Amino acid sequence: MFKQGFDNDKYIKMQSEQIRKRMAHFGGKLYMEFGGKLFDDNHASRVLPGFEPDSKLRMLLELKDEAEIVIAVSAGSIESRKRRGDLNITYDLEVLRLIDLFRKVGLYVGSVVITQYNHQESADAFRSKLQGLGINVFIHYRIEGYPSNVEKIVSENGFGKNEYIETSHRLVVVTAPGPGSGKMATCLSQLYHEHERGIDAGYAKFETFPVWNLPLNHPVNLAYEAATADLNDVNMIDPFHFEAYGDVTVNYNRDIEVFPVLNTIFERIYGSSPYKSPTDMGVNMAGNCVFDDDAVSYAAKQEIVRRYYIALCERRKGADNAKEIEKIQFLMNKAGITAEDRAVARVADSVANETQAPAAAIELKDGKILTGKTKNLLGATSALILNALKYLSDIDEEMLLLPSSLIEPVQALKVNYLGSGNPRLHVDEVLIALSVSAATDENAAKALKALPQLAGCEAHCSVILSSRDHTIFRKLGVNLTTEPEYENDNLYHI
Repeated sequence: MFKQGFDNDKYIKMQSEQIRKRMAHFGGKLYMEFGGKLFDDNHASRVLPGFEPDSKLRMLLELKDEAEIVIAVSAGSIESRKRRGDLNITYDLEVLRLIDLFRKVGLYVGSVVITQYNHQESADAFRSKLQGLGINVFIHYRIEGYPSNVEKIVSENGFGKNEYIETSHRLVVVTAPGPGSGKMATCLSQLYHEHERGIDAGYAKFETFPVWNLPLNHPVNLAYEAATADLNDVNMIDPFHFEAYGDVTVNYNRDIEVFPVLNTIFERIYGSSPYKSPTDMGVNMAGNCVFDDDAVSYAAKQEIVRRYYIALCERRKGADNAKEIEKIQFLMNKAGITAEDRAVARVADSVANETQAPAAAIELKDGKILTGKTKNLLGATSALILNALKYLSDIDEEMLLLPSSLIEPVQALKVNYLGSGNPRLHVDEVLIALSVSAATDENAAKALKALPQLAGCEAHCSVILSSRDHTIFRKLGVNLTTEPEYENDNLYHI
């Protein structure tokens, strides 16, 4: 059963206050590295039930008159066509999407910076594309020896080679389409250049995970490691913070590795560093807003298992991610969980074994688990959605929301005119048919209105689904996983 464990209103209030304090502390310009996702932080909403996916955006909007956005994306991610997993779009396209979204809510996007640049052709092409769209683009180069070679980094041959990003607001928010984009290095480079120009500037970090004041092996922090298993991020006790204050706090390897660089930069600007540890740099209040640790821990453990299924499916699709899977298995052992702890997976697989056909299951917010079986007219997930909507609308489970007289013409269109080899309706086709039926059928109209109640529910299918079905589940806000198996032996799948 779904239980909230995170106070979202308290979080927005505390977070805004903390950022204003940090701005006041430095007085001049503040570069703030924004980790995670601003618009749709679905990972945070899954592991901190009660956290709204747009919480960080709402908080930032309270500061919008003083803020501008700089989006960092690494040339390597552009070159490798790295994708944002939950949206399944490449990082370069995500940059464009973010710019549109920021502009739509009234936030000023000053520029895009391409980091870790080494003359990649794809990065050059993306830069030209952005410039053609009227967007300011700056280049930051790959620095040999980063982050250990401090003398070279903080020199004309290090940060000094990077293009200076021209900014106009007091608060400069540096964000990115995903991890590993070079946000911190962008901020540090700007501090170097501001100092060269005689401009006072400070740095702070707003990274939701790992949560510094939760234990190192708390499920929320383990779930962060699972989410970044492809980057091999490792949560660690902050040794600098422990040495300075005697307090145990949690950070991660990249921040701890780069902390001496930040200290050196501040020492050259101010004569001494305002920070004694990587934890000091942060302004994250999330840990102070957890009010039910059991609910949060359970949700985080479910996220780890969910990441495990996703990684297995990526391997089945051809990804070379054996180390990622091994890392998540290690984290599952730490958390004391297995794939069997995903209840909807057990139920879906049991029905599939019983029927010898693909099956699906969904766990609703009240803890009720419903199933969907493969039928002549409907696929398992399509049947599942209809069953869930009937339950949520208090419609008798025997009632046909979509009679065969409505489904069969759609099947004929698919097979006879559109060349589809699968006559069964996909989830999007079912929803379109349901919306048509809702114009004349009261039950269909009731079921359609229940769609928003699916957001946040857990679902599992016994086979890998088509990309179009995955997209619909994502748009509905359903946390979907599948077994790493295809329904048939075809070599080509879409």
